[in-house]
Amino acid sequence: MTDDDAVETFYTDERWQNWLDRLAEEELDPENEDSARLLLNLQDDAAIAVVKVLAAFDDDRIGEERAVEELRDIREIVLADVEFDDEDKVMLIDGVQTSLVPVFYAAEEYVVGGVVDGDVSEFVRAAAEAEEGDDLDAALGYVVQAGTRVIDGEALDIELVEDLEYGLVSEWVNGLDSLQSAIEDPEVVEEED
Repeated sequence: MTDDDAVETFYTDERWQNWLDRLAEEELDPENEDSARLLLNLQDDAAIAVVKVLAAFDDDRIGEERAVEELRDIREIVLADVEFDDEDKVMLIDGVQTSLVPVFYAAEEYVVGGVVDGDVSEFVRAAAEAEEGDDLDAALGYVVQAGTRVIDGEALDIELVEDLEYGLVSEWVNGLDSLQSAIEDPEVVEEED
């Protein structure tokens, strides 16, 4: 490990703040394609940061402890309360944050425990059933397990998402879709000027 690797930065408060500043300036309408893309880019950007930590861990550039620490740092930045005067924007950003919750936990589980045995679609179905039964902890657990499989390269069938009723599980699985996209194409989403 070189000194350069020791100070590798995966995500910063400034990066997240830049996205929030852009959102503050924009007229956000989830029905509008540009607004939807901006929110998705914000979500994908955080997922890419998570994937970069996992890549550094898999390549032995950082150890387990540092990987967990980096993932927690990103989680704290991204899941911190956001203050906007516009309640609709707060709600939209909250949706992005909700989608990213299982991404952080799946990444941490992957680092600490490895890949869970099972099948992504079975975990997602189990999560949906748990949500129907109001067992949100179990539902999140299943989505996190599915996430470890996605990190390991198993494909998440996006049609599965379309079959889900709108709720926490569908938002969480949407986050796994960002995770999968980040794994397939870990290029940084450019913040446009």
